[in-house]
Amino acid sequence: MSAGRVVIYGGKGALGSACVDHFKANNYWVGSIDLTENEKADVSIVVPRDAAWAEQEETVVSKVGESLAGEKLDAVICVAGGWAGGNAKKDLAKNADLMWKQSVWTSAISAAVAAQHLKAGGVLALTGAKPALEGTPGYDWLWNGQGSCPPVDPLAGR
Repeated sequence: MSAGRVVIYGGKGALGSACVDHFKANNYWVGSIDLTENEKADVSIVVPRDAAWAEQEETVVSKVGESLAGEKLDAVICVAGGWAGGNAKKDLAKNADLMWKQSVWTSAISAAVAAQHLKAGGVLALTGAKPALEGTPGYDWLWNGQGSCPPVDPLAGR
């Protein structure tokens, strides 16, 4: 019997793989959602790379449901995303589009998974980056995709 059930969105990346390993080592059933398979997870859901947002959401929510066979999740943890690079002078739209897909889509899809499959009292974690807490020098134009807001200090008003 497992200690619980978690899904890691971004489960094949560096942080996601570490999360999968951690939960597996602590006797959790672990689902990985990513662009490539994580063979260490109990279930690995591969997201169709070229699919539209709605299609990705439908695929992921459906496959998570199938893999749970009526059970509920204790946690949905989204660690997907990444640095697109670039600057406002070169490839802004291209890099903003990539950031949107890697960070905002994955967070929204994670929320949809949680709405359908998270048990009462379960955890939905939409991780952000350090720039969500303070600015990144030279990148004031960049918005943090996970929170979809400009980098600000949330404690500044205290």
